Amino acid sequence: MTTPPSLTSELFHHIAQTIRDAGGWIGFDTFMDQALYTPGLGYYAHGSAKFGVLPYTVDGGVRVAGSDFVTSPEITPLFGWTLARQVVQALEVTGTGEVWEFGAGSGALALQILQALQAQGVPLPRYTIVDISSSLRARQQATLAAFSEQVRWVDALPDDMRGVVLGNEVLDAMPVKLLARVGGVWYERGVVLDSEPAAGEAPRFAWQDRVTNLRPPIEVQGDHDYLTEIHPQGESFVRTLAAKLTAGAVFLIDYGFPEAEYYHPQRHMGTVMCHQAHQVDDDPLARVGQKDITAHVNFTSVALAGIEAGLGVLGYCNQARFLMNCGLLTHMEAADLPTRVMAQKLIMEHEMGELFKVIGFYKGEPWQAVGFDLGDKTHTL
Repeated sequence: MTTPPSLTSELFHHIAQTIRDAGGWIGFDTFMDQALYTPGLGYYAHGSAKFGVLPYTVDGGVRVAGSDFVTSPEITPLFGWTLARQVVQALEVTGTGEVWEFGAGSGALALQILQALQAQGVPLPRYTIVDISSSLRARQQATLAAFSEQVRWVDALPDDMRGVVLGNEVLDAMPVKLLARVGGVWYERGVVLDSEPAAGEAPRFAWQDRVTNLRPPIEVQGDHDYLTEIHPQGESFVRTLAAKLTAGAVFLIDYGFPEAEYYHPQRHMGTVMCHQAHQVDDDPLARVGQKDITAHVNFTSVALAGIEAGLGVLGYCNQARFLMNCGLLTHMEAADLPTRVMAQKLIMEHEMGELFKVIGFYKGEPWQAVGFDLGDKTHTL
């Protein structure tokens, strides 16, 4: 399903007006926020299909979803069933009885965790989904109809939270600032209206750099031109969780690196990328509202934001190790062949196993989380 042209045009004019109101230039973080989250118009705020699976055979048939990208819960239900082991342990250790999921997407992860807990006889009084997209909320409600008495939706957080917080591919969709070092000078890269579009072409967005005092958190070695990101909104999100969580744990799963890898001299093109119809491109200024815009996560900055705000780090490792620690291989042994094949994508190094990482936090007393029993790489942050 494609975005209706009327929505795309309306979003363009909305962002263009924002640029005019700001004096002709906005930071990329403002652009990304409006491209993704403008009510009724942004990529995550209209009803077009976004989450899905690549075609694969199930019971002799082919399951195909019209979508832009695939996340782990859509690849296989074993993702949620495996993560549920960590959720159960965290609920028991922290003495809490609620799961909070941010950015629940299609609702697949919530369904898998609720089914797993039900199968294990683990009571869960409430599963709370925090999602600002009304179109996604409707899809989630349909997916989770069987658990309607347990699940609730909120668009604002209470002053006090207790429970286990989950965020799968949430941080990567939070707006980032772009920093460009050109000729040895640091600039913030922002967005303007192209004042000279080619003859016959419609108005479009363009890049423009402004000198800035902002810098990456560590010095980038070398004197070559360099493009990268900083993540104030993602860090603010973690600090907000820390401020509101009175007891519980947080598990964030996403693709990214520790700081030293994130700002490696050879990573000079930045990490911002776009997803549409399972294709990837690096031009967020084109087809605005029709495609996802993401950036890799700096897990060191995430960890520091949590620690500075009062959270403790439970652990940090790649997704493959975390899921194997939580029993994925046992689930795979009991599954049919197609399910095992799809589950391998979660742990294979060239698929999602290495690029995706998991970081865990606790509020209260420290404890050993099963997901980090082996292969904890907190020391690399």
